[in-house]
Amino acid sequence: MPLETRELYRIANGDRWHLVRDPVSGRVFVRHEPNASSGGRVSDIEVGDFLARGGHGPEHQELLRLIGTLVEGGPSGA
Repeated sequence: MPLETRELYRIANGDRWHLVRDPVSGRVFVRHEPNASSGGRVSDIEVGDFLARGGHGPEHQELLRLIGTLVEGGPSGA
């Protein structure tokens, strides 16, 4: 079964970040695909580690925005 991906952010130089879910294991992670001039080596980063790594860049903000959409308007739990 293929991985489910959603692009989080892309910059002009070609670097891309995706939110990825493995439907078999349920694992969710961020995949960074750097441009060829940066070596082009894809890396998978656990969501918590990704956010802990100086999470102020636009790719971090987009992930936080996406997470926020999961709870907006949902049950308050109170």
